[in-house]
Amino acid sequence: MDKTKKRVAYGIATVLLFIIELSIALFVHDNLIRPYVGDMLVVVLIYTFMRIFLPEGMRLLPLYIFLFAAGVEVMQYFRIAEILGISENRVLSVVIGSVFDMKDIVCYGVGCVLLFVYELIREKV
Repeated sequence: MDKTKKRVAYGIATVLLFIIELSIALFVHDNLIRPYVGDMLVVVLIYTFMRIFLPEGMRLLPLYIFLFAAGVEVMQYFRIAEILGISENRVLSVVIGSVFDMKDIVCYGVGCVLLFVYELIREKV
C-alpha cells in the first residue's frame, strides 16, 4: 500500500476512533468501558492520528505515545490544569484531565503493547 492510501486509512481510523471515544465519554457510564477501554483506546487514537503524518517508519511510536500519555497523567498529579488556570474551562479540563490515577497509566501501557504487536505484525506482512 502506498503512503497516500495509508494516510487515508489512518485518517478514517482516527475519525472512527474519535467518534467511539466521544460516544464513550458522552453515553457510557459504567465501571469497565469508560474508565479502562476508553483510556486504552485513547493511545490508539493518538497513534492513528500520528500515522496520518508518519505512515511509515517510527517503529517506536507506541513507546513515544506511552511516554506522552503517562506524562500527561503525571501532570494531572501536580494539578497542571489549576496551575495553568484552565480548570474552569470544561473542554480543556477534559482534554488535559484533572485526576491522577495509576490505573490510567496501566491502560495506556496495555494499549501501547497492543500497538507494538500491531507494528510487529505490520512489519512481517
